[in-house]
Amino acid sequence: MTDISNLSGTIVPKSDQLNAEQLLSGPMTITVSDVRIGNDEQPIIIEYANDGGRPFKPSKTVRKILIFAWGEDGRAWIGRSMTLYNDQSVRFGGMTVGGIRISHLSHIDREISISLTSTKGKKAQHTIHKLEVVTIDQVLKAIAAAKNKDGMNAAKQLAMQLTDEDEVQRAQLAYSEKIDILKKLSATPKE
Repeated sequence: MTDISNLSGTIVPKSDQLNAEQLLSGPMTITVSDVRIGNDEQPIIIEYANDGGRPFKPSKTVRKILIFAWGEDGRAWIGRSMTLYNDQSVRFGGMTVGGIRISHLSHIDREISISLTSTKGKKAQHTIHKLEVVTIDQVLKAIAAAKNKDGMNAAKQLAMQLTDEDEVQRAQLAYSEKIDILKKLSATPKE
């Protein structure tokens, strides 16, 4: 590895699923590509684009939030997005261990606030914000409209919100092509 611009890949645990430790460097937005039934301990398996073979196996609290927000039909979840983060206050077995929680969901009309059991006899409030999903069309339009470095930076910020690998590659190609065009335009002598 020679690129040191993003070292987060060096802390990914060796695990068969998305782990809260992977979110130590910041939240991650995923788009659901498949939902399957798992086992008794982890009854739902959520596949997502760019998962590197590590699906998301949500906790009971997260499953309750997803069913409350998106409904009980897992087929309807496909194509929807969520932002996950590491909540350091999550407890398990009487110990504070940290865990994955949801901060934003697509396909909701407004912010959701739901009170769920956190420990025996105690409830905790969970607030989920509406996730505005960036589409590849929005990114490509921003790249096409960019006329300078500021415009390209704005387009790049939009592109960084894409979660589908094919769309990311399309955006990168369009971005590179537009950079080349802008460089040629700036190098052309003005009469």
